Amino acid sequence: MKRYQHLSSEERFYIHQAVREGKHKAAIARALGRSPSTIGREMRRNMWPSAYLYTYEWAMYRLRQRRRWANARKYRKLTDELKALIIALLKRCLSPEQISAYLKQHRHIRISHETIYRFVYKASRAHGSLRRYLRQAHKRRRRYGSGARVSFIPNRTPIEARPAIVQRKARIGDWECDTLVGADHRSALVTLVERKSLFTLCAPIARKTADQVTQAIIELLRPLANKVKTLTFDNGSEFIQHERIAAALNAKTFFANPYHSWERGINENTNGLLRQFFPKATNFNALTREQVDHAVALLNNRPRKTRQYKTPNEIFANQFVPLI
Repeated sequence: MKRYQHLSSEERFYIHQAVREGKHKAAIARALGRSPSTIGREMRRNMWPSAYLYTYEWAMYRLRQRRRWANARKYRKLTDELKALIIALLKRCLSPEQISAYLKQHRHIRISHETIYRFVYKASRAHGSLRRYLRQAHKRRRRYGSGARVSFIPNRTPIEARPAIVQRKARIGDWECDTLVGADHRSALVTLVERKSLFTLCAPIARKTADQVTQAIIELLRPLANKVKTLTFDNGSEFIQHERIAAALNAKTFFANPYHSWERGINENTNGLLRQFFPKATNFNALTREQVDHAVALLNNRPRKTRQYKTPNEIFANQFVPLI
């Protein structure tokens, strides 16, 4: 029997559009590979009350409400004895995930690591600050997986439609795109990485707006237009002009699923490498183009283990530059 999976934010947005196009739930179900009853149930429980119309925004709002209610119920299950166990294990330097696994295996207690995180961040008044026992010791728990903004990007093509050859990294010409935000939260560094070679291009911009990001991408890639076949973005609003980029470079654009950073793992890893040169305290408005080009040149001439210790320059441009 096929295991049921909750509708994704992208599927909900498709339903939102399909309803406005007059499509019936059977046609929507076929397009999504879902049961008509699943679509019908989703539409009934998330109708906008006043207009009796299914909307993406209302569906996501109701979903967040249901999750908050569920989490509140789960949180109340913590007994004083269980809290004492959690605190003792935290003081033994176990992470919430390790505590969850330990309690399940040795005490037959099922509790999620997210519940433990919530306890840690809410227990300061009764138990003192427990955050210091967490490895990152953040003031707030970083949240992932909700609030997707796919509805703001018109005519986006999901990554599932991307040709299989892109995933195999079997050719030159498939790029991943992202931005690094500066310390002022306004300036940014546009980063482009070619998937097969790891060849990297960067450009600093004064503001992380769609216009400036789009212009930077076009200017970086236009001289290499014959080596641009696809571009893969995340769902940031700065990439809303993807159709303009595609037209300028005669390429196809695709978008990773919301909060699936591993689908652009090469770009994410390269951004981490760039942080060696440009830490989070960097104000990109204070950098010169020469400083950025120097860092990129060092990356493109760095032997990569995943590419049999060839450099991106060797693979992308068949150009070897001696290190010493």
